[in-house]
Amino acid sequence: MIKKLIRVTLILLLSVFSFYYTNKSVELVREKDPIMKTIKSTNEKYNVQAVNAEIKDNTIIPGLTGKEINYLETYNKMKQYGTYNEILTTLKDIEPTISVDDYYDKYIISGNPIKRSISLVFKVETSSPKEILSILKNNNVPATFFIDGIYLENNTEEIVSMNNHELELLSYDKDYDEIFFSASKDYLESLTNKNLKYCYSEYEKEEVINLCQKLKLHTIIPTITINKSLFKETKEKLTNSAIISIPISENTKKELDTTIKYIKSRGYSLKTLEDLLSENYEK
Repeated sequence: MIKKLIRVTLILLLSVFSFYYTNKSVELVREKDPIMKTIKSTNEKYNVQAVNAEIKDNTIIPGLTGKEINYLETYNKMKQYGTYNEILTTLKDIEPTISVDDYYDKYIISGNPIKRSISLVFKVETSSPKEILSILKNNNVPATFFIDGIYLENNTEEIVSMNNHELELLSYDKDYDEIFFSASKDYLESLTNKNLKYCYSEYEKEEVINLCQKLKLHTIIPTITINKSLFKETKEKLTNSAIISIPISENTKKELDTTIKYIKSRGYSLKTLEDLLSENYEK
């Protein structure tokens, strides 16, 4: 019985070692293959370093994912093709070590400054955004709307019609009671069939960030908060990855179209908060 057990153990050990050395031999042959050598020679062309999120006091700015060649997948594709073909190069993401996704206790104040993008944010409390929506549609521009819970309850059909934009919860009757806020959050998610991601504050406000952190929502503070003239203040303060908070007012209705055209003329794309604050790399 003992001899049989020893024999079986030896066979298993030989199998393991055989498998190990076979794999090493295959790996060695692959590394010496001219196709793999050419793939690795293009490393600098494709590789992009990941950028960590930047934390300063109570604020955070998103980082960026990096890119590098997936050597094995690229090699297998080209080997099947029979020769090196740059079109078959496959990349994989490299996540930043410090990511905005891990911090709910910090205020996000902008997107990553490398991005040439802007996000327009509107607070919906008592005034209907109908005319704003029309201007955005005419310019083919998405925006993010933070909606108060009372307005949500009384204007459900209007809110449903806005689902092509990003919809988030502002407050409940300007209050942050957890029960009412959470109920409104659940209701808005049921209408949009999307999970909410953000809370809104114009300055560091403990009751907002504490509640939103508990609910796993990121709290944003706008980069630019418009007070009087939308066009003038945007022109003076516009910067990469700015979050621009815009009131729903008569002045906004007059100046929004011109402001959007100005932002585009400066080479910026307009995106929702989710896209702006994503750490996915973009050129």
